[in-house]
Amino acid sequence: MNSLPRSLIGTLLKTKISSTNYVRNFSAVPGVDSEPTNNTKEPDKLYKLVELELRGNEPAVLKSFVKFATTAANHLNVECKSWNMRKPIHERYTVLKAAHIYKKHRVQYETRTYYNFIQCKRLTGSTADTLLEYIERNLPEGVALKATKIEIQRLPDYFKPPEVEVKANNTS
Repeated sequence: MNSLPRSLIGTLLKTKISSTNYVRNFSAVPGVDSEPTNNTKEPDKLYKLVELELRGNEPAVLKSFVKFATTAANHLNVECKSWNMRKPIHERYTVLKAAHIYKKHRVQYETRTYYNFIQCKRLTGSTADTLLEYIERNLPEGVALKATKIEIQRLPDYFKPPEVEVKANNTS
């Protein structure tokens, strides 16, 4: 302690005191209850299907990321399968070599877009959010992700089955 300057020791002690005051006064913050209240929580959403569409220009990177995403889903006990389109989509652009003249001198550029799909079945909302957050955070460069969720919902109350009248046979 003697090797530290006095001003630094005072600063460290003030920091420690202020942090303990913060912890001590945390329960006095309005709106924060120490006892749990009986709030009616709405049930978690249920998803019949979450489909992930992955696009990329490099097939090896895309294949590796699909393996990563399906492994992450399997660790969360989510049933999923993946597949890809057979052929990539080719886009060719023909441009002039020179900006103003020489129409016969042209260059062609080509981009190939590879697609992979992952389908995850029967997910809860919290599991789907966790999985998508993890996959989005680890998305490599050059890969695009499109997620489609199909939610299971309860029928509204105004949809009721038709009432069928039961006719009694009065054969006396």
